[in-house]
Amino acid sequence: MKAAFYESKGKFTVGKGEQIKPEAGEVRLDVAYCGVCGTDVHIFHGVMDQRVSPPQTVGHEASAVVAEVGEGVTNVKVGDKVAVRPLHFGDEHPFDKGFKHVGKNLKFIGIDSSGAFQNSWTVPSYTLHKLPEQVNLMHGAFIEPLSVACHDVKIGRVKAGENCLVIGGGPIGTLIGYVIKEKGANVIISEVNETRLKMLDDLGFTTINPAKENLTERISDLTEEAMIDCAFEVSGSAPGVQTMTEVVNVRGRIVMVAIHGGEQKKVDLFKFFWSEIELLGARLYEEDDYEEAIKIASSGNVPFEDLITKVDDLENIQSVFDEIDKNPEGMKYLIKCNDN
Repeated sequence: MKAAFYESKGKFTVGKGEQIKPEAGEVRLDVAYCGVCGTDVHIFHGVMDQRVSPPQTVGHEASAVVAEVGEGVTNVKVGDKVAVRPLHFGDEHPFDKGFKHVGKNLKFIGIDSSGAFQNSWTVPSYTLHKLPEQVNLMHGAFIEPLSVACHDVKIGRVKAGENCLVIGGGPIGTLIGYVIKEKGANVIISEVNETRLKMLDDLGFTTINPAKENLTERISDLTEEAMIDCAFEVSGSAPGVQTMTEVVNVRGRIVMVAIHGGEQKKVDLFKFFWSEIELLGARLYEEDDYEEAIKIASSGNVPFEDLITKVDDLENIQSVFDEIDKNPEGMKYLIKCNDN
């Protein structure tokens, strides 16, 4: 069997992998498709070498078919189509208060251990969610990032009729937009990249380019001065952090989706006091977020085909990551991990 290995900064190789027989409570998968996540790109750039162990197979946005089940597995059977929720919880800790998905001992499968950029992948059975017939395996690779979006919107407590702003129209921001629509709320997406703006406009979203328009004034016009009930900061940028406090209304909510590492960004704390604003962190997903994502995918309301920038074979993984560096405005790249 074949597997892709992250070797060092900027380098993947494809070689012989190991097909691992599942032990009790485990399942061996024939991986169908695996999406390239922003985290995978960070790994490719060498900024996560403290977590990965080169040469290592990474990747976690996977759809697959069950090939073999270990002893005691009852939630799936051979031949089932599945999406993978790649979390290994570890021992419970009192600090976690039962929220295992952000627990102190959480390990991320595909980063802290072997991932999905390979023909065959063995994982714990509890990570698997069955895909219904109407969700094909290519679209099934979107379930993981769509679950992130479902979790973000759940944390934001979005209700029908509310006005929402998504700051950053990349893959996760766009999926958040679709989940907001599923809730019956109004969504505006702020994005500066013209290529992505064109795609978002074609998809029917209301968009604003804050590099060309006054974002606050435009939102005031669009909402008849009511402004934003829930804003999602997905850009990871200093302007995004500044924007989020300018546009939310009294007791508005801000959901921090992006990872703001490195340089510290100035936050207007006075506005939190003045308008009783809430700041909410959102990380990863829980089991119910996966089930909601599968339900939304089954509805046909998300045009996955329009969100796919490119599908390529496992053997070409190096060129895919090279292309992402050259084409950062692309939406979603998928790696086909098996020939069938």
